[in-house]
Amino acid sequence: MNFYPPYVGAGIRVKHISDDFLRAEIEMKLRWWNKNLVGTHFGGSLMSMSDPFYMLLLLQKLGREYIVWDKASSIKFKRAEKGKVTCVFEITEDLVANIKSEVETVGKKDYVLPLQITNEEGKVVCELEKTIYVRKK
Repeated sequence: MNFYPPYVGAGIRVKHISDDFLRAEIEMKLRWWNKNLVGTHFGGSLMSMSDPFYMLLLLQKLGREYIVWDKASSIKFKRAEKGKVTCVFEITEDLVANIKSEVETVGKKDYVLPLQITNEEGKVVCELEKTIYVRKK
């Protein structure tokens, strides 16, 4: 993923994906090519950090018999930032089991998952909601 052209261009780096695919940590340092006109992180680059890691984690956990798509995203900017920012994606085995159970019953469903991007001090730079679509093949 670190060589995926849109991430290289935005300066986004996958720091870690857990072996069990329950957690991914993504980071981005401020560079001349990913800052906006006032010298802080470009909003589009912050949004790019949130795409597509929930989808990828769930694809790995649910298996080949499911279709998983990033369906929608929303972002609320909380503070401007000039330093390194981090986005941590976490899912649980309980969530995966719940998704399997619900999708088995209803056929398809959207899941809204919260997300934050934080600065090096742990302060929230922006809050996001990712809508993930899941259905059985």
